[in-house]
Parts: sequence; C-alpha cells; structure tokens
Amino acid sequence: MIKRRHFMATGMAALAAPAILPGAAHAFEVADKFKPTKVRVRAPYEPGQLLILPRAHFLYFLTGEQEALRYGVGVGKAGLQFTGTATIDVKKKWPTWRPTNEMIEREPQTYAKFKDNDYVQPGGPSNPLGARALYLFQNGRDTYFRIHGTTAPRSIGRSVSNGCIRMLNAHVKDLYERVPLGTTVTVL
Repeated sequence: MIKRRHFMATGMAALAAPAILPGAAHAFEVADKFKPTKVRVRAPYEPGQLLILPRAHFLYFLTGEQEALRYGVGVGKAGLQFTGTATIDVKKKWPTWRPTNEMIEREPQTYAKFKDNDYVQPGGPSNPLGARALYLFQNGRDTYFRIHGTTAPRSIGRSVSNGCIRMLNAHVKDLYERVPLGTTVTVL
C-alpha cells in the first residue's frame, strides 16, 4: 500500500526531474528539412526507386512522375561511403548486428566486445541498426551496406557512419512498408 508521504515524495521528484536533467524533458527533434516531405524532382529514375544524395543528406523515394518523398539521412564518413546502384534483396524488422571485420580493425576500442569472437548483437532498441534494415546487394552479393534506423538521431544530416545510410526509426519504418524486395537504390 502506498503511503501519502511516499506518494508526495515521488510526485515531487517527478516534477523536479526536468530541472535536474533538462535534456530529459525534451526529446531530440530533427530539423524540419530532414522530416519526410513531398517534393518535386527532375530525376531520370522510375517511380518506386530510391535515390540517395549523401552530400545533401537526403534519401528520395520516387513516388510518381517528378514526385518524391524526401527523408533526411545520416551517411558515411569520408572514404566510407557506398556509391553506385544496388537492390534491396533483404528486409528485416529489429535486425541483429555485428560490425564488419574492417570496422573492428579501424576502431578496436569501440568494437572490443566483438573482437576475436562471433558475438552478434540481438535486435532491439539498443541495436545500432534500429527498428528496420534494408540490405543492399549488387549482382546477388551483399554489399554490407544498409539503409537502417539508428540509436543516434542526432546523426541525421551528418556524415558520421561507417558507410550505411541512417534514418530515424519512425522514418525507416515508414520507408520499409513502402518499398518491396528488389527495389533499385542509386547512391550518387
């Protein structure tokens, strides 16, 4: 049974929390230009395809003749970006994840728990691939590049990843439902 004193103390603590942890009171809000937006485009691609412009930090889902739904994305650091054309050959909800051997070698401190073993991080809210992943393939071979959600929403609009295209989890969930397997992806 909750006593009045416990109830009052808990209530006062909840009211004080925003003052103690100012960042906790407000969730991160992505800049308006990175929110899904219907736009006009002049691109020589077919409706249903994806076009990614890493330097601009945008992914376009072509919805019709000169029409697209634009999403803000985070992209690879210099020298780690994917460019070219691929297809989405695998789609996963709450995917598992393991960094590539190159990532482990490049950043051994960051990926220490993956060194010299075959540990795979289970899917879930703390997984770096986020809520959904679209796996990019070329000629039937996995490129190891993905379009995926993120646990780092502040990376949207920045070039900070190990090469993958990051989206906010809500946005990648939306895109996941819109694109079928076999969708063509062009990264310029």
